[in-house]
Amino acid sequence: MITDPTSQRALRGHRPQRPSGRTVTTGEYLARLASHLTPRDRWLARMLHEHKVLTTGQITELAWPSARAANLRLLQLYKWRVLDRFQPFITYGSAPMHYVLDTAGASVVAREDGLEARDLGYRHERAMGIAYSLSLAHTVGTNGFFTALVHHARQVDARGRLTAWWSEARCRRHFGDIVRPDAYGRWQEPGTEFEWFLEYDCGTERSPDRVAHKLGGYARLADTTGITTPVLFWTPNAQREARVRRALAEARSALNDPLCVPVATTSALFRGDVSRSDPAQARWLPLETPLRAQRRFHLIELATAWPHLPPLTEAAMSATSAARGTGRQPPAPVPQPPGPYGARRGG
Repeated sequence: MITDPTSQRALRGHRPQRPSGRTVTTGEYLARLASHLTPRDRWLARMLHEHKVLTTGQITELAWPSARAANLRLLQLYKWRVLDRFQPFITYGSAPMHYVLDTAGASVVAREDGLEARDLGYRHERAMGIAYSLSLAHTVGTNGFFTALVHHARQVDARGRLTAWWSEARCRRHFGDIVRPDAYGRWQEPGTEFEWFLEYDCGTERSPDRVAHKLGGYARLADTTGITTPVLFWTPNAQREARVRRALAEARSALNDPLCVPVATTSALFRGDVSRSDPAQARWLPLETPLRAQRRFHLIELATAWPHLPPLTEAAMSATSAARGTGRQPPAPVPQPPGPYGARRGG
């Protein structure tokens, strides 16, 4: 049956006007933009340069009081071309908006460091290309691990805070000739601090042996640096965790010094979990502990789970000691608080 088609105008959704790529790189445009960007906006641009992509929910967890407040500001930053965005296709429902660094945002980050945008290694096509990357889910999942920790620290009764968060790319630059962690983090609570390398397992690698094979690289890193850093494995479900633990136990037993690679695991959906998305909660199980153990460890408790692990001190932070003072430093996991006169207009 032929019916009257919907008019073309009705099919055309609203799309905010945005300046061209040539316009946003001019000094005049950047000078005008400077009076509108808050410290939090500039911090977010650095976070996206470091971690590639963040969803609306993750950005809200990091620095905004509500999703509505975040969406209002993100729309403005999108219009100014500080950020760009895309929405991946999913079979059911709709995916959240995903944000990446745009051309104006890259220019702001570069100029603050006395560089040109090309010196950052930034290209807009490459930044947006993650929308088609086969590792998009893995990158978003890894970033979600850390934004959940920041969200935990923002609660009124929270005792801990995330003090370091390195991206996969930064870890690769510093350790890539030996091992390639998905991320590095450090969590601090009164009187205690704990650091770790993260292996975020989506379950896409069919054989758990491929995951466990990475322990050899961590053993070589510990032998090379003389520093023992725990490795945390995040798995998608309890069945996958059990299979990965068996493979990890076998791989670690084959190491010359198994104690040089402390390992703990968890799953996104393990039985008895109260806060499913909170890595700081009691969900971690050291490899030495039986899988059916009644008690799991909070993240900070892992600092004392291995008696041979020396306590961290400011004078000798394990993973960062090799790279301190070299290259561009990573952004702080949380933005600086507003000054004494409050946040600037538009934040």
